Amino acid sequence: MYAVIKTGGKQYKVAAGEKIKVEQIAAEVGQEIVIDQVLAVGNGADLKIGTPLVAGASVKATVVAHGKHDKVRIFKLRRRKHYKKSQGHRQTFTELEISAVNG
Repeated sequence: MYAVIKTGGKQYKVAAGEKIKVEQIAAEVGQEIVIDQVLAVGNGADLKIGTPLVAGASVKATVVAHGKHDKVRIFKLRRRKHYKKSQGHRQTFTELEISAVNG
């Protein structure tokens, strides 16, 4: 059984036992959270698609860790104008382990 969930402005296809990295969630490590924004639930050939959400569906997950992704380098250059700008960014994430898909 799998589900398509929405969190942090992005959509993820998840199944029980998987680990995913999502945008930062304000939760402690080890805490169990329930994601109720489920867009679709599938089980083999059976598929329920929500309009926009599936009624009564939820996904239970446990927070495994918080961290930062690798650095993304931003470099801007205007040729022949003596303009150079260098910048870096590390996006924060929360790693979740999906424990159950209900729906």
